[in-house]
Amino acid sequence: MRRALVLAPIFLLALVAVRGVSGSPQNKGSSTLTGVVLGPDDKPVANASVSYQVSSGSAPHIVRTDAHGHFTISKLKADNYDLRASGKGVFSDWQKNITLRSGATKELTLRLIYAKQIPKAYVKSSSKP
Repeated sequence: MRRALVLAPIFLLALVAVRGVSGSPQNKGSSTLTGVVLGPDDKPVANASVSYQVSSGSAPHIVRTDAHGHFTISKLKADNYDLRASGKGVFSDWQKNITLRSGATKELTLRLIYAKQIPKAYVKSSSKP
């Protein structure tokens, strides 16, 4: 019985500590990054990957664009962020130090421009008669 009385407070403290470290909704922010990913042909890129992280290099994540090349990253804390897009073998430049204020929404356009060679998905096919 004594052992249970001693262990119960220790267990409760450990539970509170773990819950505080985990990504609980209280740790989420109210800022949003939204935008579109455009390919080398200036058309929206569906299902492109958008990588984002705090500018210090911590907490990297990825979201995907919808069928119209649009993405939304919500519940971000006010901070500086770096973003880069990729799709169909082509990458964008890193957009660095995008400043988000608490409760703000920032809209971006990420353009895919780098590839070792232009993938066939972006090359117009010539029709032969």
